[in-house]
Amino acid sequence: MQITGTHFNYYLVCRRKLWLFANGINMEHTSDLVYEGKLLHESSYPQRSEKYTEVEIDGIKIDYFDAKNKVVHEVKKSDKVEIAHEWQVKYYIYILEKAGIEGVTGILEYPKLRKTDEVFFSNRDSEEIENFLIDIKSVITDGHCPERESLSICKNCSYYDFCYSGEETE
Repeated sequence: MQITGTHFNYYLVCRRKLWLFANGINMEHTSDLVYEGKLLHESSYPQRSEKYTEVEIDGIKIDYFDAKNKVVHEVKKSDKVEIAHEWQVKYYIYILEKAGIEGVTGILEYPKLRKTDEVFFSNRDSEEIENFLIDIKSVITDGHCPERESLSICKNCSYYDFCYSGEETE
């Protein structure tokens, strides 16, 4: 089973979202917020396509990789789940290091906020990722969808209608 950056991100945001996505229930195509994020990603750095390359390796797809300086660039719309974004970049670095590319760092970019954050990777992060991967696989292969969690970010989630259909919001 290939674990993608999306799987990794969803695991850290909401295990129910991870399970639904991994089991073929995909709601992103109906979300205006997801579409807005895609447009932001495509239009924020038009000069980048000449300078950086898209990399696909071991089930992950890195949108922008500066091979010369060994920097993963990840563009996000909002920093509301910044810790998940940071670990997603660390997961990309982990995969690149497993492929023999050492000394990789990352940059999280939030163009709407005019904010960038550097992401560094350590041996401890590698151990943590391996533990996360075990748990991610466990969530994905469980025969039952995890219970809904009521989180502050739920109202902006593409799965909101799925999770809250027929129920009163709190």
